[in-house]
This record gives sequence, C-alpha cells and structure tokens, in this order.
Amino acid sequence: MDVYQIAYQAMLEVFNHILPKLPAEEKHDLVDQLRRSTKAIPRLIAEGHSKRHQKKGFQKYLDDAMAESNETIVSLTQARDLYSSLVDAKKCEILIDTYDKISRQCYNLAVAWDKLAERNPGRNRWTINETSSATDKRKTLDK
Repeated sequence: MDVYQIAYQAMLEVFNHILPKLPAEEKHDLVDQLRRSTKAIPRLIAEGHSKRHQKKGFQKYLDDAMAESNETIVSLTQARDLYSSLVDAKKCEILIDTYDKISRQCYNLAVAWDKLAERNPGRNRWTINETSSATDKRKTLDK
C-alpha cells in the first residue's frame, strides 16, 4: 500500500532530519512525542491490514493511524515554530504536507473499505465455523 510506504519514509525523514536538531530540553516532550507518533502510523496501517477480514477492524486502525498523523502535523508545526533557528523550516513544511497527505489517504482508504464491506457483506469477515476449521486444521498439522 502506498500510504504505508509514504508513512514509513516520512518517519525516517523525521528521525534523520528533525529529531537530532531539537534541543535537549525537548527530549522528554516534543522529541518523544514525534518518535511515538511517527513510528505508530506505519505500525497501525500494517496491523490493520492484517485484520482486514474483520468488518470494522481495518477501519479502526486506519482511524488511529490518521489520528497519529494529525498529531504528527501538530508536533512538526511546533518544532518549526518554536525552534526555527535549529530545524529546517522547509523540511518541516514538506513533512507537514506529507503527513497531511497520509491523513487524507487513511481517511479515503477507510471510506473505500467501508463501501466495499457494504457491497460484499460477509466477504470481509470470517464466520465462527471458518475460524474454527482453520484452527482445527492447524492442530491437525501440528500433530
């Protein structure tokens, strides 16, 4: 998925170009927050994708990824505005635009996934019997 790849690359950019330039007094606040929010986005997308068989599972993770992306935008804006003499304002602007795109992509993907689920009810959800039979097959293979 494009949104995962973009989020992962943006996270690397933040780690390589923004975090090292923030002052030491921000280590336990802005730096920690940027670390957590940027790393969370690709993780949430990946985890949600693995739960795409659940009707609302994927959307929940996409919503959470969008929230983390929006939080990252605020943190990058704060870094740019509070520490303009330390961080590259142009790099911050590019990253803010990138995270805005990530937020929109997560939203659009969640909407598209919901429409797919409405068109194909039951297709994105396992039944209890299918789950049980998969578990039974694994138990048989393990023996």
